[in-house]
Amino acid sequence: MNSLALHFKKLDWPLIISAVLLVSFGLISIYSSSFGTANFLNFQKQLIFAGLGLFLMFLFSFFDYRIIRNDPYLIIILYGLACLSLAGLFFVAPIRGVRSWYEIGPVSFDPREFTKLILLALLAKYFSMRNVEMYRIAHILLSGFYVLIPVCLIFFQPEFGIVIMLIALWIATLIFSGIKMRSFFILLLCGLTFVSLVWTFLLVDYQKERVTTFLSSQEDSLGVGWNEVQSKIAIGSGGLLGKGIGQGPQTQYGFLPEPQTDFIFSAIAEEFGLVGVAVIILLFGILIFRIIKISLNSSENFTRLFTSGFAVLLAIQIFINIGMSVGLIPIIGIPLPLVSYGGNNLIMILIGLGITQNIKLTK
Repeated sequence: MNSLALHFKKLDWPLIISAVLLVSFGLISIYSSSFGTANFLNFQKQLIFAGLGLFLMFLFSFFDYRIIRNDPYLIIILYGLACLSLAGLFFVAPIRGVRSWYEIGPVSFDPREFTKLILLALLAKYFSMRNVEMYRIAHILLSGFYVLIPVCLIFFQPEFGIVIMLIALWIATLIFSGIKMRSFFILLLCGLTFVSLVWTFLLVDYQKERVTTFLSSQEDSLGVGWNEVQSKIAIGSGGLLGKGIGQGPQTQYGFLPEPQTDFIFSAIAEEFGLVGVAVIILLFGILIFRIIKISLNSSENFTRLFTSGFAVLLAIQIFINIGMSVGLIPIIGIPLPLVSYGGNNLIMILIGLGITQNIKLTK
């Protein structure tokens, strides 16, 4: 009993509290946006996801991360299962044009979310074993091959947002691993060439339309630019203190698209105002700061790369979601971590936080 109490005492409580408050903020916003349709099913489901996710976060804080670090075959097996589950999505019926998850009774399983965590562990293990040989281009190319397989599988589902996140994770891990700048710029040049080829030959019309809409949303505010314009209206109308719970017209009357997922930041800005937005950003800042602190205090390469990569994953997701809401980047359908509706993303992040806690506790 004393060891259990000591374990909980040593947990990073600022990290836990900020995560719990973000989840709570998301639940309140989902509950509020449910008034417009008088359908609270998503709120009820998210409440269950939150309870399960928080339980798993504490459970994984007891999980010895060294099991993964010391067993590369386990990581490869998990990686193989992730790729197989991604490939299996091509055999399920598409929902709104995207093959995203498996329907298992009342529960949906999205393998893409857990692929992020598995790929992060794989890259951390790969580069921690080769940190003194990062000058070899072969190591960079092989690590890129590990990323390329899930990236291709996800791209053709099609789901461009997660593709961007996985590529950004790979590049960040390369930088944290100590890649030489010459190699980095060569890689960047190759990446730009690849992007131009993807734009020309692989992107379908609706994906290109999202980018062109971002550049000229005001020219077709009643058509393809509707989502971005309505999001900006919701944010701007919130003022300092917001309209109040259940009182935001953009959110409640259906003008704001997806107020519980992609545009939950806009819904929060409308109903909770600048104060609510400031609280959300502050909590995210505390969360990322605590993870980075754990990374800086890490005594080995694997833990340093895993925690820094996890911080990058969260930061990219936060930046993309808020950027979509305020019109800084194209709309690519990335949820706001811990806040947006969606059990798979929420549980994946909370498991990652649990592993991060174990890294902090295990010396």
